[in-house]
This record gives sequence, C-alpha cells and structure tokens, in this order.
Amino acid sequence: MAFSTTSLFPIVLFLVVFAPLCCFSHKLSSSSGVGSRTYNLYPQFYDRSCPRAKEIVKSVVAKAVAKEARMAASLLRLHFHDCFVKGCDASLLLDTSGSIISEKNSIPNKNSVRGFDVIDDIKSALEKECPQTVSCADVLALTARDSTVLAGGPSWEVPLGRRDSRGASLSGSNQNIPAPNNTFQTILTKFKLKGLNVVDLVALSGSHTIGQARCTSFKQRLYGQAGSKRPADFSLNQVYANQLRARCPRSGGDQNLFAMDFVSPTKFDNNYYKNILASKGLFSSDQVLLTKSQASMELVKKYAENNELFFKHFAESMVKMGNITPLTGLRGEIRKNCRRINSN
Repeated sequence: MAFSTTSLFPIVLFLVVFAPLCCFSHKLSSSSGVGSRTYNLYPQFYDRSCPRAKEIVKSVVAKAVAKEARMAASLLRLHFHDCFVKGCDASLLLDTSGSIISEKNSIPNKNSVRGFDVIDDIKSALEKECPQTVSCADVLALTARDSTVLAGGPSWEVPLGRRDSRGASLSGSNQNIPAPNNTFQTILTKFKLKGLNVVDLVALSGSHTIGQARCTSFKQRLYGQAGSKRPADFSLNQVYANQLRARCPRSGGDQNLFAMDFVSPTKFDNNYYKNILASKGLFSSDQVLLTKSQASMELVKKYAENNELFFKHFAESMVKMGNITPLTGLRGEIRKNCRRINSN
C-alpha cells in the first residue's frame, strides 16, 4: 500500500512527539495481587512541568551529604524502606495524624531511619519552583540515586511519574522489610513477594557498603538471642567479633553506631562483599549471602572480584525496586508536604 508524503506527516509528528514516552517507559505488572495493571514511568516525566526538578534535588542532597557523609546512606535507605511497604509511594514519610499511624514507628524504622529534614528541604524548594508537581515518592527515588553517586557509586536514569499515597501501613512496615537477623529464605521470600530475585537481593544488599548500624541490630550475633537457645554466631570472624564486643556490650549500648563496611565506610564500593568473604559481614543477613545459598554465594564472589559488575547490577536492581507497584495516573496525590496528606 502506498502513502503520500502528506498523509505520512501526522504519523511522523506523532512518533517524534511521543518518542520519549515510548523509548524510556518501564512497563511492569502489579505484584500486589490487585488486577494486572501496567504502569509507565519514564525519566523525562518532569521535563516540561518542572524542568529543574532533578537539578534541585541533586543540589540539596549534595549540600546535606557534604555536611554529613553518613546522610548518603540514610537517604538511600529511605527509598528501600518505602518501596518494601505498599510500593514506592512515600508512605514512609507520613507522620502520625488522624487515622494515619506512621511507619516511622515500626520496629525496622523507629530510632533508625533518618534524613526526613533533607526530604523536607527538597520538597520545599520544589514547591517554590513548581507547586504541587513533583511527588514525594519521586523525590525519594531521585535522592537514592544522587546519594549513591555522591558516595562514589553508580548512576542510573530514574524512571519518574509516581504519585504519593494517602495512607501508611505500620503492620506492613513491621512485616515486609527484611530484618538483619532474618534467615536467608525469609529475606529471599520478602524480595520475591515484591517481584525481585536473588540477583536483586545480593546486589541491593551491597548498599551496606556505606552507612552505620546500631549495636542492637547485630548484638544477637555476639551474645546469642536473649530469652532463647539461639547461640552466638561463630561464623563471624572472632577477631572482628571481639572488636565489636568492645563497644557493643551484652547489656546496654544498643544505640552505639558501627560502620557496616569498616574498610571504606563512606565510599560506595565492593569492599562489602570482600568483608563477607572474610567472615566480617556485620549483619547475619549479610553473612548468610555466602553460607546459605549457592546462587548468592557465587554472586558475592563475583561482586568481590568485579566492582564494575556490582555497579551494573546494583543500578539495574535499583530501577527494578523503584518500580514496585507505584501509584500513577489518578491514583494517590501529589503531596504539598511530604509529612502529611493534602486537605480535601
């Protein structure tokens, strides 16, 4: 069938205008068990509505990390703890108010997650630039990427277009976020329920290459589980264990902080995996990657040998995690303040 030049023009114009949407969208099916929706997120989502959005986020994050290097890990962690509960919808950022019970009070988050003031600063700057346009959920996704890069890690294009939830789930936060003392199978199951696999598990665990952990999160490895017959974990290098015991006593000291990667605590690199191979992974959930699964063990060894491969897989898994059941279209809202839902 022949087409005239005139009849082809509208088709060509359509393809040019919508090319970014087609080429950069990330399709994914809902893993929430509700229907079989397809969502579209793409990096250019704010190019017209808020062209300086990414620049503003990056600028505020850079200032925060320059002030305190640990903040890079804290901001990265916020994205993890948000996405594993109800999907990447900024539910973690909501304070307790009215019928909302904040996820900040859950066992994994209380006295642990931080960086909310930085998110407030970013949101405030965005609201001045382009009111009620950029979602808090997208802010979390962008800050996770920017924090990783500032710590020396890989970069990736962040698919955007998420909207914010109008509720939180304290029970979901308590149940769905992988814990430092979970068994390997429990952690893998929690990942699989979110559409993630063993590669994602091992690669994303590499975020423990930066940041600090509280004594209470690994104390059971040093002394055994209180009130049970669970003994101390002798898979932990005992010279390293004694160093930890010196500042993490059997009684007290629960809030004392320790670098998760003692070799290069503020640099995003593959020393985390080298530490695991030396039986110096801080958490039980770190060490089981080597001891409880052939597939994860092989990945730990590969990442310890090949930093470039680790960076590649981490970036890919971050995009994949950021795609966990986002709110799009008319679902959810764009919060004016990340700590509370908009008034009707």
